[in-house]
Amino acid sequence: MNIVGFISNLAGGDMIIILALALMFFGAKRLPELARGLGQAVSEFNKAKDDVHRQLTSVPEPSVQTPQGIQEHRVETASAPIQPPSTPAQPNEDIKPQV
Repeated sequence: MNIVGFISNLAGGDMIIILALALMFFGAKRLPELARGLGQAVSEFNKAKDDVHRQLTSVPEPSVQTPQGIQEHRVETASAPIQPPSTPAQPNEDIKPQV
């Protein structure tokens, strides 16, 4: 049985009877306290739901840990950048083009 469908089908007369029974069962002093407690519970549920949603949608920064016993190895590079040759390469004069 679908509870939401059942509640949406309650007409004005049905709802009045349910509220009158709740008033008789809990009393006039107790109903506002119950409603307040229900409101706080719904509020805390929504906060927890939003917190879980925020944690699931945020992507944490990946952390890289080196295993124990393995030292970090750094490769040192030359301090000066590699320069191209200053003179262009000369063609080999021994090879003559065929005509």
